[in-house]
Amino acid sequence: MARENTNQTQALNAPDYLAWHVTNRSEKSYWNKVGAAWKHKDGRGYSLRLETCPINGRIVLRLPLEDAPEADNEAGRS
Repeated sequence: MARENTNQTQALNAPDYLAWHVTNRSEKSYWNKVGAAWKHKDGRGYSLRLETCPINGRIVLRLPLEDAPEADNEAGRS
């Protein structure tokens, strides 16, 4: 039961990092948000929650941008 309460608390808190799936096609990179990460209370790790699990490309953790629109698929990063 203690683990379930912790997960619910994490869901209410803003994530420390956003998880992005990055694929490269030609000279362009495509960034799609696939999840988020929250820092552990002891500061020695992170819990990663993925909404989808990509099988190609890479997953990049980035700090959330405060003014970025939520629905923007391409984050403008390379």
